[in-house]
Amino acid sequence: MALALVVERALALRRMRIAPPSLVDEVLSLTRQGVPTPEMLNVLASSCVFGMVLAQGLRGILTNPRLGEAGLRQIFEMAGKHAAHQMERYLSALAAIASAAPLLGLLGTVIGMIEIFGAQTSGGGNPAQMAHGISIALYNTAFGLMVAIPSLLAWRYFRARVDGFLHEMEQGCERVVAEWLAPKPASTT
Repeated sequence: MALALVVERALALRRMRIAPPSLVDEVLSLTRQGVPTPEMLNVLASSCVFGMVLAQGLRGILTNPRLGEAGLRQIFEMAGKHAAHQMERYLSALAAIASAAPLLGLLGTVIGMIEIFGAQTSGGGNPAQMAHGISIALYNTAFGLMVAIPSLLAWRYFRARVDGFLHEMEQGCERVVAEWLAPKPASTT
């Protein structure tokens, strides 16, 4: 299960699916020409997760041209929360696996040790058989750690990746807010 979650998150958290590097510049050049059309916003929203966030803010401007800084920030914040939830999907399950796997391995070891010692007291005991049983019981701990360690490393990697994307999105939204609210030069006719 941990492997399936790692593969799914690796595919889902690719840069081009979340926040392509030139997206903010493209959106800023688009907004310099005015508010994009609803069709353009639909294309932007379907392009990537950050595109969805930016499209939400621009839709807010489209529906309310007098939208102030606080309103625009609130729209971006709400869209950002949705994006964060989308990117963090399955990470809690991966963290749970990383936490529970060593405990399950230890539980298997303890149950195996109880069984070995219970069998030894009733039948006199063979030291070679006891040593073999202990080694098999310890495999449970090893298997638990073999699942937990990569799961924990993958969870930390994806958690840092999501945090990095969220920071990039926040900075990009700040650029859009600053650009949109900047005084426009008066046209001379």
